[in-house]
Amino acid sequence: MNYWLFKSEPDAWSWNQQVARGDTGEEWTGVRNYQARNNMRSMKVGDRGFFYHSNVGKEIVGVVEVVRESAPDSTADDPRWDCVVIKSIAPVTRPVTLDECKVTPGLENMALVKSTRLSVQPVTEAEWLIVCKLAGIGS
Repeated sequence: MNYWLFKSEPDAWSWNQQVARGDTGEEWTGVRNYQARNNMRSMKVGDRGFFYHSNVGKEIVGVVEVVRESAPDSTADDPRWDCVVIKSIAPVTRPVTLDECKVTPGLENMALVKSTRLSVQPVTEAEWLIVCKLAGIGS
């Protein structure tokens, strides 16, 4: 299994909206960055990810799972753009902020800290375990 982080502005698509989609999940559309797209193309069904509220809150608020691998983005007129479908698994017990990630040993090289603008990012297994502990959830 691989681990990821999905960023969304909560006024555009929030954790509560993601949860409301249930087991059907939601296409992670609108990604127009090649590196983020390529990250989605690397995802497999069952991979887990953190759901991160950007701009407002700047914190990890939940855990999601990939339920459909990369396919053409239904919102794009250009065939270069793909998306996956993710479903919510569980909220975190305690949100983990960007500021907290910046000062936590073991997270200093996390993509969230180093590549703050990338909307879909890889998370290493070691980073996943550290954030899960901070968030008060099982890995």
